[in-house]
Amino acid sequence: MNKIAVYPGSFDPITNGHLDLIDRGRRLFDHVIVAVVRNPSKEALFSAEERVALIREVYRDTDSVSVDAFDGLLVHYCQRMGAHAIVRGLRAVSDFEYEFQMALMNRRLSSSQLETVFMMPNEMYTYVSSGLVKEIFALGGKVDGLVPDPVLTALHQRLRRS
Repeated sequence: MNKIAVYPGSFDPITNGHLDLIDRGRRLFDHVIVAVVRNPSKEALFSAEERVALIREVYRDTDSVSVDAFDGLLVHYCQRMGAHAIVRGLRAVSDFEYEFQMALMNRRLSSSQLETVFMMPNEMYTYVSSGLVKEIFALGGKVDGLVPDPVLTALHQRLRRS
């Protein structure tokens, strides 16, 4: 039986911290599904389809990672995909309370069929967030090394900077 994990998030945009968790998740699971959350109430820089395309570009030569977009309850999506686990990143202690609450609720909603695996990113990425990357870039700062090259190109195109 393949062990499948879902790594959900908005990934607007995906950062090297996210990639670090995906790559380390690949060592624990046979397959990692990067699940881009569609949230129409949240204003995103990139559409869900654009985010999926960017992540697919990064992992185009990797069979153990697939990318999809979803809406609705995460546990329902995981059940449809045959997932056994949810991967979540913890950058700081402040992330823990919310993530812990969500993990317990997901366990309850899945009748204890889904486990949540918490992973800490490499310390060089603990301060990196998608929101911070967007803000720094929009204000003229350099985000090289914080996002993969396809995302950097997309940021330049979206915000018309060279």
